[in-house]
Amino acid sequence: MCGEWTMNVLVFNCGSSSIKYQLIDMTNEHPTAVGLLERVGEESSLLKYKVRGEKVELPCSIPTHKEGISLILNTLMHGEGKVIDSIDEIGSIGHRVVHAGEEFSGSVLLTDDVMSALNKCIPLAPLHNPANIMGIDACKELMPTKPQVGVFDTAFHQTMDPKAFIYAIPYKYYKKHGVRRYGFHGTSHRFVSAEAAKMAGKSINDMKIISCHLGNGASIAAIQYGKSIDTSMGFTPLEGLVMGTRSGDIDPAIPLFLQQVEHLTCSEVNNILNKKSGVKGISNISSDMRDIEQAAWNDHNKNAQLALDTYHYHIVKYIGAYAAAMNGVDAIVFTGGVGENGPESREEILKNFTYLGFDLDHGRNKCRGKQVEISTPDSKLKVFVIPTNEELVIARDTIEIVEKF
Repeated sequence: MCGEWTMNVLVFNCGSSSIKYQLIDMTNEHPTAVGLLERVGEESSLLKYKVRGEKVELPCSIPTHKEGISLILNTLMHGEGKVIDSIDEIGSIGHRVVHAGEEFSGSVLLTDDVMSALNKCIPLAPLHNPANIMGIDACKELMPTKPQVGVFDTAFHQTMDPKAFIYAIPYKYYKKHGVRRYGFHGTSHRFVSAEAAKMAGKSINDMKIISCHLGNGASIAAIQYGKSIDTSMGFTPLEGLVMGTRSGDIDPAIPLFLQQVEHLTCSEVNNILNKKSGVKGISNISSDMRDIEQAAWNDHNKNAQLALDTYHYHIVKYIGAYAAAMNGVDAIVFTGGVGENGPESREEILKNFTYLGFDLDHGRNKCRGKQVEISTPDSKLKVFVIPTNEELVIARDTIEIVEKF
């Protein structure tokens, strides 16, 4: 690769009805444009973007991902959103792809063979992979000469030992259908654990880190010497922590019981566990932790308080389990919407870890959305708040891979 503009990486995160994007200048790793196209496939779509510090909203009608990406490219090159003169100034494209199964343990150039493998993974991520693939296909049509790279949510966790990823069901279902723990949020866990090592002034290869990505979807990863050895999400993102609308860990007999006594279909139970459970299900108020906290603390709503208590308790259990699995922990990291912006939740969780030599700096813990150490200088266990930056990881991987070809 050569030339001034080849260092511009366009990063896409395509959902079923949304397209997130960033144009990142990799000479300084600074995003020159950031945006989100909402309600793709509906008449009342909305493009929201930020350029040169200004926020702009553009109502539109976008029936397909291809037309959505075409609109984004047009916005980058024309009008008040203009940051480049032509597509020639985009060097490469990086895509977030949710599921790569066991096919890939790292980011890859998106060749025809790779795309074939991703299509085979659709049954493992039916809500995510099709949208990711639509975004890739649209970019191929609109920018056929641009190299594209896939960065996978599951790849970081491919270092797990079989004892951590296998389920205690007949082994033939793993061999036949790939039923195993895959884990998700891998790009986020990878980024914040590396940043934590930098903040600690140590090599990540010498550290035991527990990374807590806490948002509407939430997961925890045990990262030993730079490698994921376990993570809370499993075959799907439903397993693990109590989340915004997801149940997390439950007795596997519960879905069967609900089907029987409530006369529900498999699809209806799946909808309950994924979209009507979690803190929303317990509180009957909201999946947003800000609404839950408001109801618990100001309105003294008992169900809201129970939702908070349950949410925190499950996080504490996983941190404790992973400290045991690694025979110790040097650092805990909080990231994600709640992890970065929830000082009260962080304090509630961390009060259980004084036995590990942790002491909270209450002043620093008041931060929201900033990278900071919240443990005291003499605390044996270091705790950091680190805003995640998955788009930067995708852009870095894209540049690294494209430069090899």
